[in-house]
Amino acid sequence: MTVTATTPLQTTRRVLLAAPRGYCAGVDRAVVAVEKALETYGAPVYVRKEIVHNKHVVETLRERGAIFVNETDEVPEGARLVFSAHGVSPAVRASAAERNLDTIDATCPLVTKVHKEAVRFAKDDYDILLIGHDGHEEVEGTAGEAPDHVQVVNSPDEVDKVVVRDPDKVVWISQTTLSVDETMETVRRLREKFPEMQDPPSDDICYATQNRQVAVKKLAPECDLVVVVGSANSSNSVRLVEVALQAGARSAYRVDRASEIDEAWLDGVTTVGVTSGASVPEILVQDVIRHLAERGYGDVEEVRTATEDLMFSLPRELRAGLKAAGQGDERPRRENRRTLPVQPV
Repeated sequence: MTVTATTPLQTTRRVLLAAPRGYCAGVDRAVVAVEKALETYGAPVYVRKEIVHNKHVVETLRERGAIFVNETDEVPEGARLVFSAHGVSPAVRASAAERNLDTIDATCPLVTKVHKEAVRFAKDDYDILLIGHDGHEEVEGTAGEAPDHVQVVNSPDEVDKVVVRDPDKVVWISQTTLSVDETMETVRRLREKFPEMQDPPSDDICYATQNRQVAVKKLAPECDLVVVVGSANSSNSVRLVEVALQAGARSAYRVDRASEIDEAWLDGVTTVGVTSGASVPEILVQDVIRHLAERGYGDVEEVRTATEDLMFSLPRELRAGLKAAGQGDERPRRENRRTLPVQPV
């Protein structure tokens, strides 16, 4: 009897590796700022909050002499303090000045852009609807620029509770690390309620957040499992899990490191998607690739949807210090220092 083959069953275990993934330009800038400050001035260098939301990065910098604090009053007067990539409010800057702290502002320039939008719209007496997550450092910093004008809208479900002074003078802005789809749903509902609501001058959700979500959307439909490398307090990492599930992945989980992968997740799994949040160093992704290779997922294919080449200069305060010390601002971009995906044999 002759059997005619149709679509063969796929038996090869494989990994689809998202690109872009990992460090964005703003995270790169912030982490290098702390590294350079430690090299130039020596330890300790104080950092307000986590410089970026990643356990591995924070632990590594702490081992090198960085001291992480929650507020400026924990820093000795006259000491050196780095503001994290998420930005701070004017009140925090004022507090640092009162303590005569030597500050280095590592706020991501894309976050600074949103701060400036808030200041401008508040000056024109708009009600500002800030789409974001209450308690996130970035939202606290942005709202702090114009506390009398800003309302935080956490999700589409909160739109019904929003009250403004003048429906004809409303504008929305957003946290930079949100789900694009959920944010636009919130905007849609807000516009139904406030038809004259204005948009920000340019997209507030950062390019890196969008690029990583687009890459996950492309690979998720083919995946039985998507593993997102990133910390629990990383908004953009958590969003990647949600995006993967919404895009068709059968399951998706976030891990800080390879050792957190539950063996039960791999039961019956043929294709695993792997990506990482914008504050995750590539070494952690490569550990996940090796971990999967040891379990038979030896075919690694990169799924690229964009190429990123953006690079930000180091904070001006640090550039001045480097110049005085006879050092330059030249540094390899972390994206270009990635190791190639592991190709097991």
